Amino acid sequence: MTKIKACMLIALAACLVHSAPRGTGRAEVVDRIVAEVNNEIITLSELENMARSIQTQSGVKPSRAEAQKMQREMLEALIDRKLAKAEAKRRGIKVSPKEVDEAVAHFKQRGNIPDDETLAKVLSNGGLSLKEFRQQVADQLLQENLMALVLRPKLTVNDAEVRRLYEEKFRKGGTQVHLLTLRLPFPPGAASEQKNEVKQKTETILSAVKRGESFKEAAGKFSLQPSDVGFVSQNDLDPRLAQYLSQLKPKEIAPVETPEGYQLIQVLNRRSGEPPPFEEAAPQIRNMLMQQEMGKYFSEWVKTLREKAHIRIML
Repeated sequence: MTKIKACMLIALAACLVHSAPRGTGRAEVVDRIVAEVNNEIITLSELENMARSIQTQSGVKPSRAEAQKMQREMLEALIDRKLAKAEAKRRGIKVSPKEVDEAVAHFKQRGNIPDDETLAKVLSNGGLSLKEFRQQVADQLLQENLMALVLRPKLTVNDAEVRRLYEEKFRKGGTQVHLLTLRLPFPPGAASEQKNEVKQKTETILSAVKRGESFKEAAGKFSLQPSDVGFVSQNDLDPRLAQYLSQLKPKEIAPVETPEGYQLIQVLNRRSGEPPPFEEAAPQIRNMLMQQEMGKYFSEWVKTLREKAHIRIML
């Protein structure tokens, strides 16, 4: 849970499709303001929605102490988001509808979602409308554009680092596997009963797929959505995992247990991978390294916004 803040800021979309249903089987929360950020407010409902999203991903309810810690971390992340959004507005940074359309289309492609109607159903399972999702995507793009404007000119990527990553990751070629993955992590400090809960959920999904249900249908019963990671080189996988997956037929699922929880991995397809030439791969590698650097420095940069802001926390 220590990486909640970074996940919220950098990987929002992955979180959105795992949001828990709103208003079902629980008492309504009386909304109230929990923080003021200059002229903006953050409400308790925003924190509640994010907390339900994290709980749905883990599959178990955190302890009271852990829930309180999570709530404060999420509040800090929401404060940073408000500050970043205001700074983007001040600098005249905007996001066009076309940019949002392209991002949503990429999201559907990665998730094998054929159309907006299917996407709306997926989002509805998480208590989110398509309009709300598009707004969240727009906010995330706005923040990324801000990061690119403020941080990119200050950062450099060493040519030697680009070459090193190419030699390690891109030049190997070999067999590539198309994977769908679903993480079912243990909550921090999970007791044996909580771990058994996650194990039983993993086994239920696995059994449903063996009976003929699709991976997405089986996971959807728990408001979960597998992630499509695309084709990856087997050389980039842990040798033991690569060997394990090599024994699977297309569409078969492998359960993997780790100290952090369980993961279900489905092999969709295999293909022979020819390594791209360095000149073709270099821009992609450079951009990937730049994104990593910007993510690292964003939390430091946003502190300068905090120093100039009026922030009042009432949680």
